[in-house]
Amino acid sequence: MDGISRRTALRLAAFGTAAALVPAVRSAGAQDIFSGHSPLLFHSPPLRPFADELPRLPVVSGTTLALDAHSSAHSFHADLPPAPTFGYGGLDYLGPTVESVHGQPWTLQYTNTTQGNPHAADMDMSLHAMSEHDRHMTPTSLHLHGNITPPASDGHSEMLVYPGVSLTQSFPGLNEAAGLWYHDHAMSITRINVYAGLAGMHLVRDRYDTGGPDNALGLPSGEFEIPLILQEKIMNPDGSMSIRTNVTVPQGRWEGGGTGDVGVVNGKIWPTVEVARGLYRLRIVNAGSYSVWNLFLSNRLRFWVIGNDAGLLDAPVLTDSVRLAPAERVDVLVDFGALQPGEVVELRNDEPPPAQAASLGAVPMPLFCQFRVASGRGFVGDVMTMYRGGKGQPALLPPPPTPTVQRTVTVNQPSTGLSLETPMMNLNNLFYDSPDIEMPAQGTVEQWNIVNTTVEPHPIHLHLVHFRTVGRAPIDLNAYTRDNPRPNVGVRWAPDVERYMTGPLAPPAAWEAGAKDTVNTYPGTVTRILVRFPTADELGFDPDATFSAPTGGHETGGHDMGAHSSGDGELQGYMWHCHMLDHEDHEMMQRFRVVR
Repeated sequence: MDGISRRTALRLAAFGTAAALVPAVRSAGAQDIFSGHSPLLFHSPPLRPFADELPRLPVVSGTTLALDAHSSAHSFHADLPPAPTFGYGGLDYLGPTVESVHGQPWTLQYTNTTQGNPHAADMDMSLHAMSEHDRHMTPTSLHLHGNITPPASDGHSEMLVYPGVSLTQSFPGLNEAAGLWYHDHAMSITRINVYAGLAGMHLVRDRYDTGGPDNALGLPSGEFEIPLILQEKIMNPDGSMSIRTNVTVPQGRWEGGGTGDVGVVNGKIWPTVEVARGLYRLRIVNAGSYSVWNLFLSNRLRFWVIGNDAGLLDAPVLTDSVRLAPAERVDVLVDFGALQPGEVVELRNDEPPPAQAASLGAVPMPLFCQFRVASGRGFVGDVMTMYRGGKGQPALLPPPPTPTVQRTVTVNQPSTGLSLETPMMNLNNLFYDSPDIEMPAQGTVEQWNIVNTTVEPHPIHLHLVHFRTVGRAPIDLNAYTRDNPRPNVGVRWAPDVERYMTGPLAPPAAWEAGAKDTVNTYPGTVTRILVRFPTADELGFDPDATFSAPTGGHETGGHDMGAHSSGDGELQGYMWHCHMLDHEDHEMMQRFRVVR
């Protein structure tokens, strides 16, 4: 059984897949990576793959933490000089991995100390509430994505923190063990700030999944647990990032989304990492702005998905690929003990780019990083057949709840092709500041029927809550729009979709069947999710409480949000939006309240 350990063979056989392993393919070269050079797209200079080691991001933990967003300079590749970036907490790009513990409240003092913006010239002043002042006094808003958070600490897009201003955010520790992440969420410039570097991983631990060698689930820990923050970019020869992707969009105009041509992992382009011959736990987040990725290992080595957005699955899912939309996370076990010392394997992608980018000539960005197998033995634990429901394990996931309310919502954008006209993207055909918002009642279970009327996927994220994905079904989009003419933008449009379904409801992939906070909606489909909206008594805080932005916003002359709050400068509620960051920056975001 050359190349496969007896332990791994037995493990794979238990899942009926002992014959699934195939020989490793050769390493990628530059000729594999730089292809499809469309004249309409900007391109990075040729760069050597695997020239940099994968950064291991530092870990911070405790009940009283402090992070600042600051200006810095970062080198993304050994052959590129440092260039302006943003970072959190002492890092020159991205932020440290924050660890918290289930049941343990904690606070974060967040401070904006940025000076200017690396992409100041790319800001579009025509977007919602933008001001020229934002170019050199950039507002930020830290959102702990997927966390169950009081509204005043949620990182609301109107909860702006300006340079020189601090905000204390309080987190009650209600999440069970999961791989979350944090990122900037400032109104109309979320992509600008995240692309500049304002993102980081957040790992929640509990008594079952402690993150240490004492964890009850037998999971790899320490050096054998690796957070991977995946992004894609276009680089300039001077080492700076190009947030513009194509020649059809002038600088300073909003872009509806574009792909990169280099993969970035933990802040380095196509890095390499040495791994021992054993089991590794990879905590992966799609922290990109636009692309959906179909991730796989270059030798088609199978791996186990043991968790997703909100925590562990009941049982591991054995697969050779996983489709990950922006903001989605997966918790993965890979056994490099199946490989021989000296072998290399790459984390790759073959997902076609979304329609808008493809129309300009974009091709899949194929590569993220390389794993080099060393001779030493690594973690030798077993993959369990269950991660919930057994002795010393968390309880099984509850069955999907029965809805008492049906709610149809729509995801919309025009098809403009190569037009320079700025398209309008929206939810329910409304502007962000429309008063016609969703107002689910506390304690109710709702089925949201998310109708994607566009030609692109859109990952939809709901703040505060977790949900279960029921499935997706194709619809007759032509009949849907013909029978229900869309009014002018600003008038709600979310017709019932039931009679327009043209096929059965396809269940979610096994690895996305757990609790989620982001769901990928496919073009021309309805995606059904089940959401229970918690009560104030259950949460220990009122999800419908009003709150105010920290002082320093209006005084500094930046965004003017007063007209879009609940009155007298107060804010209320949460948001739901597309997590293609350009889309949420230009009206594909709505507020919602969880009312008594």
